Amino acid sequence: MRAWYAAPVARFLAHAAEDVVGRLSTALGLTHGGEAGRQIAAWQAIVRHLRTALAGCPGEWTIALEYDLLRLEKRIDAVLLTDRAIFVIEFKETAQHTPEALAQVEDYALDLHDFHAESRRHPVVPVLVAIGAPDRAIDRAIDRAIDWPLLWHGVVPPLCCNTAALGALLAEAIAAIPVPAMRLDATSWLAGAYRPVPTIIAAARRLFDRNTVQEIAEARADTTNLTRTTAAVRRAIAQARANGERVAIFVTGIPGAGKTLCGLNIVFGAEAEEGTAFLTGNAPLVAVLRGALEQDAAAGDRKRARIVRRPIRQSLQNVHRFLDDLAADPERLPPERVIVFDEAQRAWDEAQARRDTQRRKSRLSMSEPAHALEIMSRQAGWAAVVALIGNGQEINTGEAGLAEWGRVIAGRGDWRAVAAPRACEAPEPTQRLAQGMPSWLAIDADLDLAVPVRSVRDASVAEWVEAVLDDRMHDARRIANATTLAVLLTRDLATAQGALRRLARGLRRAGLVRSSGARRLRAEGLGAELEGDKQVVPWFLRRWPDVRASDALEVAATEYACQGLELDVVGVAWGGDWIRAAGGWRAREFAGTRWNEVHKPEIRMYVRNTYRVLLTRARYETIIWVPPGDDSDRTRPRAEMDAIADFLLACGARPLDPAEGVTDASAA
Repeated sequence: MRAWYAAPVARFLAHAAEDVVGRLSTALGLTHGGEAGRQIAAWQAIVRHLRTALAGCPGEWTIALEYDLLRLEKRIDAVLLTDRAIFVIEFKETAQHTPEALAQVEDYALDLHDFHAESRRHPVVPVLVAIGAPDRAIDRAIDRAIDWPLLWHGVVPPLCCNTAALGALLAEAIAAIPVPAMRLDATSWLAGAYRPVPTIIAAARRLFDRNTVQEIAEARADTTNLTRTTAAVRRAIAQARANGERVAIFVTGIPGAGKTLCGLNIVFGAEAEEGTAFLTGNAPLVAVLRGALEQDAAAGDRKRARIVRRPIRQSLQNVHRFLDDLAADPERLPPERVIVFDEAQRAWDEAQARRDTQRRKSRLSMSEPAHALEIMSRQAGWAAVVALIGNGQEINTGEAGLAEWGRVIAGRGDWRAVAAPRACEAPEPTQRLAQGMPSWLAIDADLDLAVPVRSVRDASVAEWVEAVLDDRMHDARRIANATTLAVLLTRDLATAQGALRRLARGLRRAGLVRSSGARRLRAEGLGAELEGDKQVVPWFLRRWPDVRASDALEVAATEYACQGLELDVVGVAWGGDWIRAAGGWRAREFAGTRWNEVHKPEIRMYVRNTYRVLLTRARYETIIWVPPGDDSDRTRPRAEMDAIADFLLACGARPLDPAEGVTDASAA
């Protein structure tokens, strides 16, 4: 990340305005080509306003113009680096400070604070300048017109002014900010790396334009794990191509470690193979990613939208339809030579694959792993199946597990496999690729993603969730005590919704999630759940005040709708299907008018994994809402809900105080 222009204020004021705009224009021509005319006029106005506002400022301050945020090709109009704070300044040619513009400048400031290491030790102050706003009365001091923050920590709420008042606002703000123990060093700040962690949707958008995973995926040095795994997959594919052989590549990883991002990079990244497709049984993931890419194309050019729609749909497919379609015609060659099979441990076993439903008549005669390998073996020469394995993500019956992949590979004889050690070490036999080291299997430790990257501020959340669901209270408490755990708990739905709105600052997205088995949440005021692509796509892609959007906080996504996707701030609604009893967790199913205990270990595991999925969807904070219950209703007694809340608090979840502004968590 670099500014298109950066200089100490003294040098900026000494430069002719034409020289500054000329350097910006050169940068624009190198990166964006034809949009120069209107942009140059805007720069001329911005430079003029900044020169006026900064005329009395210390010359050693630094001004950076068009500061590039890379993540989604955002650029900040101006960043002012003072001795004690970072001002993020956005100019708008309007007479009002609109909510959309305020959210934009606050989002820029939040991005700097979270992803730019040199921005975390100093206040980041977003400033929205409405160029057309009327002047304030001369006798009205600016400090009477603005509610100054009591604490200058993290990202403060946006400040507003017009161009005439910008200089006075900066002076008053600097006077209000305490002198830090360590002053901000502009040279170090400008050289600091900006490493964002994109959402899955943002990553798909960038990768579709052939960016590399290295450009968009690193927020901490330890996420080189993701780059290393991508390289290992490409290495295995290259070897298969060179040797004319067929290879199944098994990529394992903990929740939130970037398996889907790795798979998308194989399909869409700068080094993607021709004839590669991303296949998943996660219909909401396919719908949302397709919707996002097609939305981008339509926003730019309707003609281009029609052109790109076909390759988008070819590259992102529902795995069940892919297999059904090609299984029906054994002579037909697949158009792909490489397929990425998402959540491959959830591929159907033979019984589930053969089963007819109201929506489909099955054409499959074998398990889905068997059909996948048979279909790809129709290609003469080499072929590759990249199997993404989400350990502990099994949430439904009929899922074959890794053992079925190993059985099919061993039985065919024309495929070899390369896998991470974790693929052979799972405690459940059905989730082990092989016993021992068969001749068809090679081990590559680089294929394991062990570092969580979804959680931006607190990488320990996945480990904490694992300890909580395993009944390891002391381990969970130790993990929570070692960090500021980004998990809060409340017993009131309205309090949870209010906190979600406050924490989803800038352009961040909040939403509610719930278990599909939590049937009695309707009595607590949260009965609605997402149904079908027509609801799921706008839920993830639209924004409030569109009532279909996730941040309307009216409809909850179940584990089926949100698995593989994520939100910035998540509200988890706890249901009666996973409760505390006799000192441990107990799984239940609701039928008729009562809860029935789950005795089958397999079904109990699915319920447990459901809560694992729900509790690891957030990039920032998770708010758990445990309903109060009602003793007049035997399906939701208070004692059951109290026991859940007490255990989670004992594990280190932080009580959410409804009187708090919830700013501590967002600024941590």
